Amino acid sequence: MNLELGDTRLIIDECKSYGCLRNQAAYILATAYWETARTMKPVVEAYWLSEAWRKRNLRYYPWHGRGYVQLTWEANYKKAATQLALPFDQDPELALQSEPAAKILVKGSMEGWFTRKKIGDYITLSKSDFHNARRVINGRDKAGEIARIAKQYDQALKSEGYGEEEKAPQAEPTPIIHKSLAESKEMIGGVTGLVTALGALLDQLDGKVVAIVLGGIAIGFIANRLYARWKDER
Repeated sequence: MNLELGDTRLIIDECKSYGCLRNQAAYILATAYWETARTMKPVVEAYWLSEAWRKRNLRYYPWHGRGYVQLTWEANYKKAATQLALPFDQDPELALQSEPAAKILVKGSMEGWFTRKKIGDYITLSKSDFHNARRVINGRDKAGEIARIAKQYDQALKSEGYGEEEKAPQAEPTPIIHKSLAESKEMIGGVTGLVTALGALLDQLDGKVVAIVLGGIAIGFIANRLYARWKDER
């Protein structure tokens, strides 16, 4: 199926916005394809005839079929007006505008506006009953033909990745160094640095004095670091 035909992309976007599963979106597209005479553009019922003919012959005029799903009957126009906060009940021609028509198609099919049957009654994660899903719109009328179209749309949507989440690149793991180990290395490095810095001076002192000085420096440095860590852990 051609996913660029008419307003197909608009309908797909509306399906995604609503949260339709891929197979649910496929059936919604198949419905629009059938109801719009394969144009994927909003049409008026008996579009090949005049407005005068519709007024004279359609008992539900002016609430006759419009849009991608052929919204019909005054009650359904009023429901759409309430659900979408748009005045379809005052100006039914609004149902021929692409964006409102897409919302009627998707929301109406998913929530059972037309026959009280919902797409989710027949199409879920575990089943794709495209044949009986026709009950959402119009009983069993042309159910087989529309089911075959839905299967084609399902394959087309699958091929382009509908419903597949993009995987974010995984960051490199940050090496974790245990706090006590890091602090121990810091203390050792600090002591070594002090010894090196005082090397010249210590060379000139008596051996016992050197040992005492070094010991005092080391003990003082380590005690200071241990006290700081103890304060951090409180």
